[in-house]
Amino acid sequence: MNEKKATRQGYGDGLVELGKKYSDVIVLDADLGNATGTLTFRNAFPERYIEAGIAEQNLIGMAAGFSKVGYVPFASSFAMFTAGRAFEIIRNAVAYSKANVKIIGSHSGITPAGDGGTHQCIEDIALMRAIPEMTVLSPCDYNQTKLLVEAAYHFQGPVYMRTSREPMPIVTAADAAVKIGKAQKLRDGNDICIVATGIMTPMAVEAAEKLEKDGIHATVLNIHTIKPLDTDAIFDSVAACDGRVLICEEANQYGGLGEAVAYKLFGKTDVKMAHVAVNDRFGQSGLTAELLDDYGITVCNILNHAKSLLN
Repeated sequence: MNEKKATRQGYGDGLVELGKKYSDVIVLDADLGNATGTLTFRNAFPERYIEAGIAEQNLIGMAAGFSKVGYVPFASSFAMFTAGRAFEIIRNAVAYSKANVKIIGSHSGITPAGDGGTHQCIEDIALMRAIPEMTVLSPCDYNQTKLLVEAAYHFQGPVYMRTSREPMPIVTAADAAVKIGKAQKLRDGNDICIVATGIMTPMAVEAAEKLEKDGIHATVLNIHTIKPLDTDAIFDSVAACDGRVLICEEANQYGGLGEAVAYKLFGKTDVKMAHVAVNDRFGQSGLTAELLDDYGITVCNILNHAKSLLN
């Protein structure tokens, strides 16, 4: 886990590889291509890059139109502006009509530390999960983002994928199998099951390695697909850990992965659950490390919750 790259960089590099193979790939951005990673695609394929300007509702509307004439559009901006500002257009023009549009929400969570609470999106998982027909992806590292870009291309229908600004350790292989709707087991144990998504997955892997030194064996399930959720994998892993499950996400505690897992486990006997997430607070400006610590998005907090469950 030495090399660090941001998932937004994996998105941009994945688009270029996709563009080389498929001429129907078209990329749209809302004046944030340098931040979202799409300028890499624009430099390679300028004739297939659309700059929509600071007009996210138009961005999504244009993407829906392109999808109706044979293109596979990838529409990108900050998560706050795709999932937030353009929500109604996503719901009605994309999901309601089952348009084959891929929507990317970059700078998700609180890691866009300098941008402050207005730009740090902790609600996008809840918003996109609630839309019928929408598939929700949350890759854990650079390698997986590249793979999920291609998987999203081959998937027929609306897709939302959240990416992050902050470079994080790479914990998956470049050629690791990834399938939409199927969880990925990164570590196998029988004491506690850690269910994580996005940048929390590398943290969960690091926490599991530290727990191992204390004689605690943790399963780490990487949930790169939040909807549809791989309930079978979660059931099996939680059962193997005597019902102890810790869910980790860089999103609000309401409406995200934690509630999705809790709903699926509801009624199961002897389930003991804990949750590491943003505690219903808006983001704020500051240094990234300070914000992560203040909001509990840390390896240390994962360790504390895991040990509390075990006790």
